[in-house]
Amino acid sequence: MYRANLFPLHTKILILDHGSQYTQLLARRVRELDVFCEIHPFTAADRFADDPSVKGVILSGSPASVFDNGAPDTQLGGLQGKVPLLGVCYGAQLVAKRAGGEVVKSQVREYGRVFLDNIHIEKPLFTGIHPGTQVWMSHGDSILTPSDSMEVLAGTHGVPVAAFRLKGEETYGVQFHPEVFHTTDGLQLLRNFVIGICGCKADHSPKAFVEETVQGLRDQLGEDHVVLALSGGVDSSVAAMLLQRAIGDRLHCIFVDNALLRKGEYDQVLESYRHMGLNIQGVDARERFLTALMGIEDPEAKRKAIGRTFIEVFDAEAKRISNVKWLGQGTIYPDVIESVSVHGPSVTIKSHHNVGGLPAHMNLKVVEPLRSLFKDEVRRVGKALGLDPSILGRHPFPGPGLAIRILGDITAEKVTLLQEVDHIFIQELRDAGLYDEVWQAGAILLPVRSVGVMGDERTYENAVALRAVSSTDGMTADWCHLPYELLARISNNIINKVKGVNRVVYDISSKPPATIEWE
Repeated sequence: MYRANLFPLHTKILILDHGSQYTQLLARRVRELDVFCEIHPFTAADRFADDPSVKGVILSGSPASVFDNGAPDTQLGGLQGKVPLLGVCYGAQLVAKRAGGEVVKSQVREYGRVFLDNIHIEKPLFTGIHPGTQVWMSHGDSILTPSDSMEVLAGTHGVPVAAFRLKGEETYGVQFHPEVFHTTDGLQLLRNFVIGICGCKADHSPKAFVEETVQGLRDQLGEDHVVLALSGGVDSSVAAMLLQRAIGDRLHCIFVDNALLRKGEYDQVLESYRHMGLNIQGVDARERFLTALMGIEDPEAKRKAIGRTFIEVFDAEAKRISNVKWLGQGTIYPDVIESVSVHGPSVTIKSHHNVGGLPAHMNLKVVEPLRSLFKDEVRRVGKALGLDPSILGRHPFPGPGLAIRILGDITAEKVTLLQEVDHIFIQELRDAGLYDEVWQAGAILLPVRSVGVMGDERTYENAVALRAVSSTDGMTADWCHLPYELLARISNNIINKVKGVNRVVYDISSKPPATIEWE
């Protein structure tokens, strides 16, 4: 598998994951400093003991306690003392406990905003950070008393050891989470560690990524041909532009109409790709997908039916092209991370449409130019490549399309109804000038009907839910506080213009605990 974009010659930060919900956010904050980093399970630490590109290590938090049986027990013999290390929350407690510090279970779980005092601002970890700065705590254990080998760098009113350093080595621990928004100077602390203490170079820029990835693709692919499925989204589009820049028309793009796209999307997106100069072929497979989905209600079964049908259609089209040896995919870093657990195979929340093996009969090698990037980084790379703004600014759209926004079984009639509802919703956001301020928006057809009144007649028709969220990378999200007047207008237009709908509701759930999609 080709991974040119892992920057083998660049310095990097290694993040060892103990299962924290914030681990990806931690990586994204490091990337914001234009420093490359990778997330690996804590069990993989020994693999990096002799990796010269690793300039520092961050130990993530964890939902576990250091006192739990089976708690993550990261072996750092080949790394600690050799390169700088920063333990965050659980990571700090683990380091402190091993150093002889007194770690105790808190009587009350410490969660929320607190303020640091007694900060040693002359120490490199706290350069530019002054007493009173706000931090975010989220832990059930506390470091109560330092050992003789620990130097306390900061505390709070309720946490005497909020930050520390091990004497004689560049090993640090912070009881709070510097990666979250509520830690006011969190990015500065990470900058102090990553650039100041570890000495990493800020060279992970979109321009550098494009130049090195394109050259890497040329070296790897040679004169081979590549086939790539385009979806109309940012990820596959940016992957296509990188591949096209590397190998030109030896990239063959296929755009499949699976009957589950938004209204008019197939023709619009196909035309946009042709204007971009991509070597693209459109395939109308609507009937085949609808047949494959007939009678299926379970969300995971829908995804698998769509994936299976897509592979069949895509494989048939790919075989029409001569000399194809590679399959291009728009896999991004969250897809990779969510498919690997800190303890092994993860519990499936939902199947990712572009991660995993391919049927053996396709006999193609995989090339994934975006495998190391987060979503916001993909957009930055797309901008650097000059991607069409209409695609670059397009909201994320799930691989299974409207199938997972129709709760229950799928029919052509339901798809048409939801396409009309969705079209009104998205157009109203555009007309209000709010489309670009929303990370993702869409409509969901609910498997319930409700009583209504239209004119003098009783109705018993469908209910739809509207979902609009703000986010950076889709890992966490909050519902958008759209103006009431706009919501009222959207609801009125949907009910008046879409036959079969008499009730509209607005989803005000955040992620977590809810996911962005309903299925």
